[in-house]
Amino acid sequence: MNLKKYLVRALHRLQKGPGYTYKELLVWYCDNTNTHGPKRIIKEGPKKKLIWFFLTLLFASLVFWQWGILINTYLSYNVTSSLSIGFKTMKFPAVTVCNANPFKYSEVKPLLKELDRLIEAALERILQPTPGNGSQDVSPPLDLELWNQIPLVLIDEHDKDNPVILDIFETNQTAVGNETAMDSKASVSNLPALCPQCSHQGSDNCTYRNFSSAAQAVTEWYILQSTSILSKVPLHERIRMGYQAEDMILACLYGAEPCNYKNFTQIYHPDHGNCYIFNWGMDEEALNSSNPGAEFGLKLILDISQQDYIPYLSSAAGARLMLHQQKSFPFLKDQGIYAMAGTETSIGVLVDELERMGYPYSDCTVNGSDVPVRNLYSQYNTSYSIQACLRSCFQNHMVEICGCGQYMFPLPEGVNYCNNEDNPGWAYCYSSLRSSIKQRQICIDSCKETCNDTQYKMTISMADWPSEASEDWIFHILSYERDMSTNVTLDRTGIIKLNIYFQEYNYRTISESAATTIVWLLSSLGGQFGFWMGGSVLCLIEFGEIIIDSLWITVINVIGWCKGLQQRRARARYPDAPPTVSELVEAHTNLAFQHEAAGAVPQPEALPPEPGTPPPNYDSLRVQPLATLGPDSDAD
Repeated sequence: MNLKKYLVRALHRLQKGPGYTYKELLVWYCDNTNTHGPKRIIKEGPKKKLIWFFLTLLFASLVFWQWGILINTYLSYNVTSSLSIGFKTMKFPAVTVCNANPFKYSEVKPLLKELDRLIEAALERILQPTPGNGSQDVSPPLDLELWNQIPLVLIDEHDKDNPVILDIFETNQTAVGNETAMDSKASVSNLPALCPQCSHQGSDNCTYRNFSSAAQAVTEWYILQSTSILSKVPLHERIRMGYQAEDMILACLYGAEPCNYKNFTQIYHPDHGNCYIFNWGMDEEALNSSNPGAEFGLKLILDISQQDYIPYLSSAAGARLMLHQQKSFPFLKDQGIYAMAGTETSIGVLVDELERMGYPYSDCTVNGSDVPVRNLYSQYNTSYSIQACLRSCFQNHMVEICGCGQYMFPLPEGVNYCNNEDNPGWAYCYSSLRSSIKQRQICIDSCKETCNDTQYKMTISMADWPSEASEDWIFHILSYERDMSTNVTLDRTGIIKLNIYFQEYNYRTISESAATTIVWLLSSLGGQFGFWMGGSVLCLIEFGEIIIDSLWITVINVIGWCKGLQQRRARARYPDAPPTVSELVEAHTNLAFQHEAAGAVPQPEALPPEPGTPPPNYDSLRVQPLATLGPDSDAD
């Protein structure tokens, strides 16, 4: 069947009425559609027709404008937060307790002996800068190798345009250009500064990090130097030099059940040394709290042994503690709190559960598997957290740029911690990386929040403990239980009592829900279309039908145009039209009649035929062109 005839019949079956041109199709649509406005365009007079045309066009534009706003609002994936309060038996949080001092000074003192001598001499020079006013005690010469790697200097800024560097262990003064001296808001005349990167010839190539107080500069310098020294100590030795659980945890009671240091899980924390976690949930089920109130919570008595603190490393005394979820790593430096020595600290806990919606409503993660940062804290078998991701990201950049790892974070496989001997410029690299805004932004963009999180809100109250009236017998009993001695080995400066409990069993759940759903979108789209055009879903189907019919007519027109193009090309190649059958028959008849009237016509000489060859049939040769005519020859 001819393709054009097939398409025309199919179009007619679909349309049931409209013609084969765009105008006829549009008129048919306006006359049959259920949408208000188009009918009036074709049935009213010329003036009203023009008015209705503009009104229909205006309201259709408003509909599409409103639709665009609604669709854009839906695709923005906004959320709404709802707060609900529930009541249930809750799991008691994991409790991590650490000493504010990471190591016993009696254990680590041999490693820090030279460092302590350097800092004591530096403090003496800072406090008594005039030559001859210092101590005259004869002491062994100082080993300045550590000092020259990361020197501590004073910057005299009496002349703001030409500050002068005062090396603590040298008498010469060096002028420093404005490009290396950092601005400071302090009003003191000599500002302490660290030089993490300095040439062996002098301090001309230093990059300075300024401080407003010598106390801050000395602490920072001591941390950098001790980090370099302790990074070379094996892990088991660092654990041995820290505070042991049996020495630190003197008494434990959970609800009505007694407990001891064996109920705690030990981990090594770079900032605080040995830390101990109660109810971590790694090896056994997490404990439930039977009732709210202090008598149903956790009670601890800790000994922090403040007399054995490292003097230049830990300036704060007390216990560092944190409440967190089971199987999560405790980041005490960010979320921990201090408990002061000589006090009873009561911590009332309220629980907030956060439930965030995932993609595309927020960029949160369920378990961190879709985060591009390798989690270095997975070696502890802990769950994902954004703090772990940020620190892992920083350590990965530290390894990539500086060639070694920072002591405070876990190490990737095959990498060593930074130290002054193997990595002379690590302190400058670390300081530059830590202060780099670009690096921090990269890590923030790479890490994601967890979709579900539990936060513990704490209400803290303190009182002196023990009281003056009871301290004598309490210290005697605790000293005897720990050391089996009748002598008092504890005092108020090293003892801490903790009470951790749920204030109430009411917990708050803050959950997110989609602000716009597909139901909201469809109802809003339909409302706008019905308000401005009086239409419905069926009107949209009618409009779609017209689009299909228009495409069908376009296909038919394209096919006709292609066929006409082929015919025009054929005429250009053969300018004379081929003869019709009637013309050929008439020409043949006239030729035969002329032969009969004129008589015999001399024929040209022909070669004698070969033996056995039949004579030629001239009649068939004349009629042969009739068989080559195409199907269009019946047009006449």
